[in-house]
Amino acid sequence: MKQFKTLLLLLITCTIVSCGSPKKKIDTTTLETTYQFKKDNDKSYFTLLQLNDVYEIAPIQGGMYGGMARVETVHKQLLNEDKNTMLVLAGDFLSPSLLGTMKYNGERVRGKQMVEVMNTMNFDLVAFGNHEFDLSFTHLQDRLNESKFDWISGNVLHNVDGKHSYFHKIVDGKKETLKDSFIKEFKNSDGTTLKVGFISVCIPSNPKSYVHYGDMYKEIQRSYNEIKDKVDIVLGLTHASLTQDKEIAKLLPSVPLIMGGHEHTNSYTRVGEVTIAKADANAKTAYIHRFEYNPKTKKVNFKSELKEINKSIPFDASVKEVVDKWQAVLEDKIQEVVSNPYEVIYKAAEPLDARESTIRVVQTNMGKIIAESMSLAYNNEVDCALVNGGSVRIDDKLSGDINAVDIFRVLPYGGEILKVEIKGSLLKKVLNFGVESSGTGAYLQRFNANKEKGEWILKNGKLQEDQTYTVAFSDYLLRGLDIPMLSSKSEGVLSIYTPKKEEVAYDIRKAVVNFLKLK
Repeated sequence: MKQFKTLLLLLITCTIVSCGSPKKKIDTTTLETTYQFKKDNDKSYFTLLQLNDVYEIAPIQGGMYGGMARVETVHKQLLNEDKNTMLVLAGDFLSPSLLGTMKYNGERVRGKQMVEVMNTMNFDLVAFGNHEFDLSFTHLQDRLNESKFDWISGNVLHNVDGKHSYFHKIVDGKKETLKDSFIKEFKNSDGTTLKVGFISVCIPSNPKSYVHYGDMYKEIQRSYNEIKDKVDIVLGLTHASLTQDKEIAKLLPSVPLIMGGHEHTNSYTRVGEVTIAKADANAKTAYIHRFEYNPKTKKVNFKSELKEINKSIPFDASVKEVVDKWQAVLEDKIQEVVSNPYEVIYKAAEPLDARESTIRVVQTNMGKIIAESMSLAYNNEVDCALVNGGSVRIDDKLSGDINAVDIFRVLPYGGEILKVEIKGSLLKKVLNFGVESSGTGAYLQRFNANKEKGEWILKNGKLQEDQTYTVAFSDYLLRGLDIPMLSSKSEGVLSIYTPKKEEVAYDIRKAVVNFLKLK
């Protein structure tokens, strides 16, 4: 009996401290006093509100979750609780987004909407994420110039003809160089100052000619060494995989908290004395970290609360006004293709996986839906349907009620579905190349094209190199960009049918909406 009680106590203890558990219980209520410290005049206190991987400024999933105007309500509540509060984001917010692909005043938005909203929210600090470099250097520079918040990263530099320097922004006509670390000075009630340092690195997964990625581990170690003696506490604000964040935690055991991004799913992980916290993408959740610091003992304590951003939280009026302006732009564009953008067209009992880490590597249920809808757009009178995984830009999962706006977020660039007569020999090369391109945007999501025992099986049987097949392709694939041997001028391409504007195949997003309505 004594052994049973001991085992039970161990199990309970393991549950409380998470024991490396990937998920933390979500708080769906208002801000609760149970997460707060009982204030001691001899100690210092501050709060961090953490977001990561936010691509949408408006609520998602039929308005149930997310929304930056709701986040701002929480932000203001925290500021009212403690003026020493910071709002931070651990990378990925300029791209990808549906709004970012739209044209406004003759130019693509390219993250402008996000910076405007974040400025209104008085963001304090952001880290570079890999998706920031989806933008051209010109567009990224524009967003940097527009931002009123600070940026940090220890390992991403601007590359110009092999020479590397920190990125910068222009403020009031003057050049301000971005840094690899940031120091925030909090004023205590007794007039003393608490200095908190932040360090950051970004995963080198988005190579661009204008970006140089330094070694993540060497650079964050260097950043830490350069700042540790200038501050009371050093914290991480990173955009890396959880595996990489764990390695950073091993390198920097004196950093109590690493606020990370990249995975899109909330996690709360301990590595020694270091905690790694990640919230859900698109502000479905946010982390609230309340800190207590003892200047005499140098001891740091903090309590973390995973806050669900849901419809129970009211919108902040000032942020909602900015969001509504941009949503009006979005709705005008969508209604050119679909008359009722917010009509529920499908209920996803199982989440539809459109994450970049999967849809560019394996066949997913979202990829199959897109490819199958392409076949249906031609009344299934094709032998197979193919779309490149790189066309899918949402980098997230869809669950629950799905509407047309969600599909536009999945496929923001749209495009026609082409019906192509193609030689079997070329089709085989294309299919093989798609499989070999796993991990890149050229990986093909397929319908009625499966490889079995080394042979490609199409709708009506085994692929024969000497036969001609009819295939539904996304128009991007016929440009020769992702798959070099395939273009409208390839010898094995015998004919191409381009749909008329009134046909479902004219816009791949319309085809997917049509398909889901019939399921």
